[in-house]
Amino acid sequence: MIHELRRYTSTKHSGLSWLDEIPSHWDVRRNGRLFAQRNQTGYPELPILEVSLKTGVRVRDFDNSTRKQVMSDRDKYKRAESGDIAYNMMRMWQGAVGVVPEDGLVSPAYVVARPYPETDSRYFNYLFRTGAYMGEVDNCSHGIVKDRNRLYWDDFKQIPSVFPPPDEQASIVCFLDHFGRRINRLIRAKQKLIKLLEEQKQAIIHRAVTRGLDPNVRLKHSGVEWLGEVPEHWEVKKLKWLASFNPSRAGAAKDLLPDDEVAFLPMERVGTDGQIDTSESRRVSEVWQGFSYFRRHDVVLAKITPCFENGKGAYLGDLPTTHGFGTTEFIVLRARKQVDPEHLYLITTLQKLRTLGAENMTGAAGQQRVSTDFLRHFMVPVPPVNEQRSILLALSAATEEIQKVLTRTSREIALVREYRTRLIADVVTGKLDVREAAARLPAEEFGELEEGEGMAENEEVEGAAEEESADG
Repeated sequence: MIHELRRYTSTKHSGLSWLDEIPSHWDVRRNGRLFAQRNQTGYPELPILEVSLKTGVRVRDFDNSTRKQVMSDRDKYKRAESGDIAYNMMRMWQGAVGVVPEDGLVSPAYVVARPYPETDSRYFNYLFRTGAYMGEVDNCSHGIVKDRNRLYWDDFKQIPSVFPPPDEQASIVCFLDHFGRRINRLIRAKQKLIKLLEEQKQAIIHRAVTRGLDPNVRLKHSGVEWLGEVPEHWEVKKLKWLASFNPSRAGAAKDLLPDDEVAFLPMERVGTDGQIDTSESRRVSEVWQGFSYFRRHDVVLAKITPCFENGKGAYLGDLPTTHGFGTTEFIVLRARKQVDPEHLYLITTLQKLRTLGAENMTGAAGQQRVSTDFLRHFMVPVPPVNEQRSILLALSAATEEIQKVLTRTSREIALVREYRTRLIADVVTGKLDVREAAARLPAEEFGELEEGEGMAENEEVEGAAEEESADG
């Protein structure tokens, strides 16, 4: 059905640089003509709502949330009605906006916009989360620094938005919701495959790292409850005897000049499979203070939730520069002579280390971190170095095909997401006509969406947490 979509036969210039041509029968209106501000307080009995950067507005689940938070004065929270648009003033430029699913309360840091009769909030939710529109929001936001910019109501109401006729707004929503369901189900199926393959890969790695390659080797009890028996000739040591933690940058000072370019790794450039994106570099003068330091052949390990539990970390054997810097949410390990650095990385991927580390995290809710002290005292099996290298070679061969499928499937998900993003932008800005396609959809497609089923799902915005509600 999508391949049958055609462009509108008659167009006109929108008068907006970010929008270009729109269908001749569409209009451009400022948001103040589409929405009125709702600024009501004093409804403490209503449920608390939050804006997720991924799924929009939802009722906050206090029981299952990792962000335990006490609402001290609900009387100051704003009332939002079902069908309103709510956005976070500081995060609207990232897509922290959505349609209110039921009457509730939102943070004072939110703006609540009540739609006028011809305004379909669902359509504008799609529009507001497109890249071009978020760029306009960014331009209209104000603050001392970019990350603290706010989009106030007085600025929001002045932003022009494209305005299709009301019946066409509904057709667009119907079409995008329908294909959103199909695309999201496809993505979830591929994510399930990835999870199964990662579990299979982890089982292979765990067996090799904790028992070695010889199924007939003589065993001894390790003295560590989670580890059980290990080969008789292996040692069991604390990690602090195998690696130095967060090594000093003092030794790098003599090798680096302020204008030298070095590799830079923010959290989003480190995968959960050990892969890194080394395309970003910065000058030494920009990163010498306030960032984690490492060098080629070090191991980095995310310490903040949920990146730690998800396995974010890497062996930096392919770092393009001898020295590098990255997010302060890394713990850096430098292998001692008793361990091959690649084998050290394999140790950090063990599921038991991740599980026990998560149980021993400290810090405020939503910002918890595994402590360096926990890792330093974590007991691990240590084969002789030559055996470590044999294990690495065997694992490379044993997991090669699994890794190929993982890489291919991850790439397929990325392409589907790119396609979804492009399709949404083309439809809501009038580049593709979906009226006939929407009219042919089954009647049940006009029903309620399940959470996360909509086409407007925004992918994660990297920060301290990978799934973040955008509360102020």
